[in-house]
Amino acid sequence: MAGVAIEAVRERTDIVDLIGAKVRLRQAGRNLKGLCPFHEEKTPSFVVYPESQSYHCFGCGKSGDAFSFIMDTENLDFSDTLKLLAARAGVELESQRPQRRDPEIDRERARLIELNERAASYFTNLLWTSPAGSSARAVLEQRGVDRPTADRFGLGFAPDSFDALKSHFLAREIDEQDMLAAGLLTKNENTGRTYDRFRNRLTFPIRNRDGRVVGFGARALGDEKPKYLNSPQTPIFDKRSILYGLDKAYDTIRRERSMVIVEGYMDAIAAHQCGYENVVASMGTAITPNQVASIRRYLDRVYLALDSDTAGQMATLRGIDSMRESFVDDSRVEVSANRMIRFERTLGAEIRIVVLPEGKDPDEFIRAHPDAWPEALK
Repeated sequence: MAGVAIEAVRERTDIVDLIGAKVRLRQAGRNLKGLCPFHEEKTPSFVVYPESQSYHCFGCGKSGDAFSFIMDTENLDFSDTLKLLAARAGVELESQRPQRRDPEIDRERARLIELNERAASYFTNLLWTSPAGSSARAVLEQRGVDRPTADRFGLGFAPDSFDALKSHFLAREIDEQDMLAAGLLTKNENTGRTYDRFRNRLTFPIRNRDGRVVGFGARALGDEKPKYLNSPQTPIFDKRSILYGLDKAYDTIRRERSMVIVEGYMDAIAAHQCGYENVVASMGTAITPNQVASIRRYLDRVYLALDSDTAGQMATLRGIDSMRESFVDDSRVEVSANRMIRFERTLGAEIRIVVLPEGKDPDEFIRAHPDAWPEALK
């Protein structure tokens, strides 16, 4: 099976959920303990480790990961185990025959990432050196974003020009079709003319979990519509599958086992500037299960801190539904002594709604009351 499929299945499989369906587990510190499924015992010696996504029995010595657990308990070979876990995780296997990754696809992805990173450097340079960038610098000053934070997030300025970036890249012999594929240009289907997608905007590079630039968000500095414009879907960017700032929040989220989801770029940036580094942004889109798939196994608690306006409240309700999909349920049916049936469902993480003062979004609240943010999360 393709290595990329195996890693996708591994990434989306929580060993606690998997083993918990067969073994009654109880919390034991940061780990979980239960009776070993591989040998008979009366005292639990089977330990599941959420952090490393592994297990070990101190009675019989059995140990392994999600794949070995299914292979041993279901008596399956690796191929069938992958099929089972892929179906459970919602991962589509392209082929049941061993296959190598297409080197051409890898080269294309690397090329598109490189173009986005070069565009990010170009925009950042203009933000601080171009006289026209003063409007973008004024927005940052107004929103209280200091220079170290702006540099850390790679903020930039796209000039009010139809071909500034395009000309910059063409002068460096970068192919126009590659610029289109990277989402940096847009094309008029009537005339066939291409022009810069981002014009007169404050730019926010969007990075994958590894910190590579895969797209952009951009805020209008004038009356341009829409106010916020994002890169289109490309081979390296899908807005529904990425959280803004996760590359910077990932280590803190894993350490604290909690994550705060805000709505906008500035909300996340304000939080990080004040030292709250487990905050990510949904980029104004509805929160999707795919956005939290790669981080869910490390989470005990998720906070939804979306805007307090009507749209934000609706987004919060949709976010709750997505969280229910993202965190696999543990369901149990019990029959009581009086023959009443009770159905219990618990989520794999606690979901909390952050209620901010009316009319305030997280950016405004954090800037005005930075020390009150932890209290707002309680």
